Amino acid sequence: MQILSFVWDPSPGIDLGFFIIRYYSLMFVIAFSVGWILTKKIYKNEGQPDDKLDSLFIYVVVATLVGARLGHVFFYQPELLKEDFFSVFLPFSFKNGFQFTGFRGLASHGAAIGIITAMYFYSKKVLQKPILWILDRIVIAVASGAVFVRIGNFINSEIIGKATNSDFGVVFKQLGEDFPRHPAQLYESFCYVFVFLILHYLYWKTNKSKQLGYLLGTFLVLLWTVRFFVEFVKEAQVDERSEWILNTGQWLSVPFVVIGVYLMISSSKRPLNDA
Repeated sequence: MQILSFVWDPSPGIDLGFFIIRYYSLMFVIAFSVGWILTKKIYKNEGQPDDKLDSLFIYVVVATLVGARLGHVFFYQPELLKEDFFSVFLPFSFKNGFQFTGFRGLASHGAAIGIITAMYFYSKKVLQKPILWILDRIVIAVASGAVFVRIGNFINSEIIGKATNSDFGVVFKQLGEDFPRHPAQLYESFCYVFVFLILHYLYWKTNKSKQLGYLLGTFLVLLWTVRFFVEFVKEAQVDERSEWILNTGQWLSVPFVVIGVYLMISSSKRPLNDA
């Protein structure tokens, strides 16, 4: 049935004549903007000054982009380090002549590592609070941002799902295909809405934010569990060994879930008043 599938062939972006605003970049701008608004509300509730929020924004933006880019290169495309080194750090390719490519290769696992690392320095140099305090709070904004980033991946026809072998799915015309695939990006985006809502509820309607590490642990368990299961209908981003039951994305998700469970269980031993 044709009604169960649709052809996806978006324009590259909003053409202003002299410049094209790419939808993927726009989704990142929306993600950071929404995150800033959410975190500002939390900082106001916690009695934190605006100057610390401004510093946080810079730390998070830089850590997200650098971490996500390096994560993609190290986990999925290490050959770039030899074949096109400068494209690792710049939105250009020099391999076959100069070409603007944008940062199409970004890995959420790398972004997570980058943000955690940046928050360690932020908590020490700026906030003067335990790192778990800030991580418990920014994960709410991160979860909301993940919704828009995956929408951006869908618009870019990247991180695609496997063929459905049925009439259901999305035909990604820009890939030169005529068969439907699972819209895995939209599956993730939809699930991340609920991850955000759960974290938002726990912060504003319960006392779980008083237990250091609980919200972070909840975030790690929920988000990476979603990622783990969506990977079953997603095309592998690298060539996988045939004997592996799980793909690279799933193997990388498992440690985050384990750490999250530990943080949730042990959070009662870290009351905020004793920090």
